Amino acid sequence: MTQSTPAIPRSLFALSIFYGGMVCIAGVLGNKQVTLGPLSAIGPLLGLGPLAIEAGIFAFLLLVIVSSAVAELHGGAIANRLVQFGFVPLIASILLSLVVLSVPAAADMDPARRDAFALMMGATPRIWIGGIISYGISQTLNVYVFSALKGREGGGLLWLRAGAASILSQIVDTLLFVSIAFLGVFPIRELLIGQMVMKVLLSALLVPPLIYLVVAIGRRLDRSSP
Repeated sequence: MTQSTPAIPRSLFALSIFYGGMVCIAGVLGNKQVTLGPLSAIGPLLGLGPLAIEAGIFAFLLLVIVSSAVAELHGGAIANRLVQFGFVPLIASILLSLVVLSVPAAADMDPARRDAFALMMGATPRIWIGGIISYGISQTLNVYVFSALKGREGGGLLWLRAGAASILSQIVDTLLFVSIAFLGVFPIRELLIGQMVMKVLLSALLVPPLIYLVVAIGRRLDRSSP
């Protein structure tokens, strides 16, 4: 008698693929600094310049939302496993970038494109290590806080659970990454404050509505399963 293979819920399958893509693209998007209109004006109120943030935050917030949605739909243990598997595309993309950067460019490649690629994809070992460590700890913290609040509050207040978990994880992510990557290279106080303020604000604005959307999509996918 053959033993059937357990079916993977459609929502978990789809969200896992999406999660892996966001893990890989976050570092690429982080090469661009962006300002966000009225939010940038908060900097002078804090004695800082206009606040800017690396664009990878948008992919990282989607990681937070997806891991929280998986915890809501399938439990904290599955969400933690998703975070752990996320190291695979993250480390693989870093190693592949290093391989591609080490291979000589074609002789007829546009020098401007060649130099821009090397500038964008290159990074110091401290930045690579900082990204790996901050990803693992902050994403694990996000799932832990979200699941702990769910255990205490039950199935309600999804927006609050997701928002609180995201804010805490973003603060820890910023502290870890900036300290590991740049401490001793240049003064990091303003960078730390500016990044944390912007990430907290974006978490409060974007995570609560988007978590409902992602959870609703997941439930719809599962209902449509044969």
